[in-house]
Amino acid sequence: MDSRAPSKPVRRETAVEPVPPETDERELIASVLRKDRKAAARLVAGHIDAVYGYARSRLAPRADLVDDIVQDVFLAALTGLASFQAQSSLRTWLLGIARHKIEDAYRRRLRASLALDGLSETGEEPPSDALPVDEGIDRTRARLKARRILEQMPERYGLMLLWRYWEQRSAREMAAAIGTTEKSVERALARARARFKELWSKE
Repeated sequence: MDSRAPSKPVRRETAVEPVPPETDERELIASVLRKDRKAAARLVAGHIDAVYGYARSRLAPRADLVDDIVQDVFLAALTGLASFQAQSSLRTWLLGIARHKIEDAYRRRLRASLALDGLSETGEEPPSDALPVDEGIDRTRARLKARRILEQMPERYGLMLLWRYWEQRSAREMAAAIGTTEKSVERALARARARFKELWSKE
């Protein structure tokens, strides 16, 4: 990638040009691979709003993580563009990179909290799992309320609920990703759901 290219994509308030049709997209990719800085800027401008929107929706209310995720997505895309095989649209490919970057963020943040009390093994019974958190978060009419509640929760609990219910990851997958046991994750999820339920009832 051209070392003169900016290291961080910049969002512009003006309208960006539409995503090019398939033939133009191939030409754009070829130009980027030839180290054309203008083509790289066009690629970013044509897709940055979609990537931002996706990252915001998957990380809300952790808006502080979004800018870094988007930056990482485009750096990875511009660096690895030669591996793009056009089996999907460029935008779909970029959103796939975003999904992986978001999961990386979940893993990093939750591993950092592993030394705290969030995922520790205890002998206590998990709190009640009565609240249908997945339904509460996914319902359009409750989304804003759910985000307000997540903002009030400890970061590790909020991230675990997002990872489990928005990203549809099982407790087993989460445990493997952050290096703990499935039982520990289930207990932490139960505590997070109990706290979510408590705050939900107070809203």
